Amino acid sequence: MVDRLDVDHPLFSVEFFPPKDAAGEAQLWGAIRRLEPLDPAFVSVTYGAGGTSRDRTIRTTERIASDTTLVPMAHLTAVAHSRAELRHVIGSYAAAGVRNVLAVRGDPPGDPLGDWTPHPDGLTYADELVTMVRSLGDFCVGVAAFPYGHPRSVDADTDFEHLVAKIRAGADFAITQLFLEPGGFLRLRDRLDAAGCHVPLLPGIMPLTTVRTLHRGPELSGAPLPEDLVARLDRFADDPVAFRAAGMDATAELCEKLLAEGVRGLHFYTLNRSPATVELVGRLGLAAARS
Repeated sequence: MVDRLDVDHPLFSVEFFPPKDAAGEAQLWGAIRRLEPLDPAFVSVTYGAGGTSRDRTIRTTERIASDTTLVPMAHLTAVAHSRAELRHVIGSYAAAGVRNVLAVRGDPPGDPLGDWTPHPDGLTYADELVTMVRSLGDFCVGVAAFPYGHPRSVDADTDFEHLVAKIRAGADFAITQLFLEPGGFLRLRDRLDAAGCHVPLLPGIMPLTTVRTLHRGPELSGAPLPEDLVARLDRFADDPVAFRAAGMDATAELCEKLLAEGVRGLHFYTLNRSPATVELVGRLGLAAARS
């Protein structure tokens, strides 16, 4: 999959989560079919905390691989899994023809910001998971990055050292958690380059379509909530249509700033809905760039 990231024009990718019921399944596949003609570089499917959606993730990823023209990437977390269980999941992906894996340590089940406890026969850090995936086959491996540090990191330097360790363990690229202003991402990109880590770093973008997406995303990602952005959008808090329009303008401006700084790709968190991503891809000219 790395060849789809090594291009001379801007690209985009998208993230889905496995559906919980029939209605969610219909919504997801509606979004997939609307995004498919735009040819994203890849589509990723998340893996619930503690492995709670493991089977659904595998099934959804397998179906994307077999029933669409899209390039799927499956998530894999170390939370609550033994080494043997992790090897089994990796083997399941390989058997389904999925060779792209996002290897993350993962969040604790129940509370994403709670204490993280490794499985007694499991792995402690994501770089160990990267090493395991690499040892079990010819996989393209992605990892997570945090422009403002992981919420549970001791400090920014320690978090950066963990990211470097993941890349040196064999990661082919990294995707960041969402953020709402470009400075932290650009500093992280430049710091990685100075450290000799020249893999693609994709910014994670959450379209600001509701008041909840404005406030909940930064709470989980550890990114700051810019005061000027809050002031700009809060006046529309009681008008969902106006809030969405203003939020999408703000999101498009963030994307334009990143692209102007030479960022090659944008990774959109879709929440299994396509309209906002389709709109942004059109506004930014990303579909035309890949045609």
